[in-house]
Amino acid sequence: MRTHLALSCLVFLCLVFLCLVLGGVAGGAGKVPRKNFYKRTSCPNAEQLIRDITWSKARNDATLGAKLLRVHYHDCFVRGCDASILLDKVGTDDSEKEARPNLSLGGFDVIDDIKRQVEAKCPGIVSCADILALAARDAVSFPFKTLMWEVETGRKDGNVSLASEVNGNLPSPFSDFATLKQIFANKRLNVDDLVALSGAHTIGVAHCGAFSRRLFNFTGKGDMDPSLNATYAESLKKLCPNPANPATTVEMDPLSSTSFDSNYFNILINQKKGLFQSDAALLNDKKSVIVIKKLQKDRVFFSEFARSMQKMGAIQVLAGNAGEIRKNCRVKN
Repeated sequence: MRTHLALSCLVFLCLVFLCLVLGGVAGGAGKVPRKNFYKRTSCPNAEQLIRDITWSKARNDATLGAKLLRVHYHDCFVRGCDASILLDKVGTDDSEKEARPNLSLGGFDVIDDIKRQVEAKCPGIVSCADILALAARDAVSFPFKTLMWEVETGRKDGNVSLASEVNGNLPSPFSDFATLKQIFANKRLNVDDLVALSGAHTIGVAHCGAFSRRLFNFTGKGDMDPSLNATYAESLKKLCPNPANPATTVEMDPLSSTSFDSNYFNILINQKKGLFQSDAALLNDKKSVIVIKKLQKDRVFFSEFARSMQKMGAIQVLAGNAGEIRKNCRVKN
């Protein structure tokens, strides 16, 4: 009897352990230790230092918010928010940076400079993952002179970065709604998060290749995507002729690409001016449309975006004994 009971307990514990492991592998959110993590370390002013450096750079670069927000987003969806996107290639295996969706990312030099200055004051204390999360928030917040969302800290840095892991984890501008919903669900994010985080497209630019198929060959018959505003499409064709200059970029939110606001949702639902196929896909789901209508007001968008950013920032974080604090964000220790 006792033997059977002991075996049953052992099997139960093994199953619990297996579920925890598989849950982490499948994309479950890790536990960021707490708010103001660095206040309890030998670097209590880390967040203020990062904010001061970021704001000084944002003062001379109106696109910085879009750049760092995109890097943070691309980081969290692959291996979680562990700064794996910052690692350079080592040996023959391409890092995440070399994956095609990441070739147009910018702002790495800014993260490098912030890290150098932080290390000079607090060596070995502040992770690259936290610097990226904080700097992305601070760069977007700069025009408002207030913090647009709370960032919990205490992440550690990962030591693996593989280009082969990007596709399938990172949402594509060509994705349909079902694909987007599944990718977000894999990260424990729901439709509310999908729509709110898509609002990041209110700032920044895109290369023609990310949407040119909608203009010239949507179904393979030389046609245009009928869900795209026709007048808008014609203006895009002038900016991005076929074939387009690979260096050409277009505002994701026309005439408002440096202003973080709810305009993205207004032009998406009222004018059919979502630039990407993935933007237009949000209109193909009833629940998504309800959320879009709700987010047309700045106040509501800011609140929901903040909530979803906090959830995204907790995807598969490394904390405690997992991971490391890199000395240089581009290479593991």
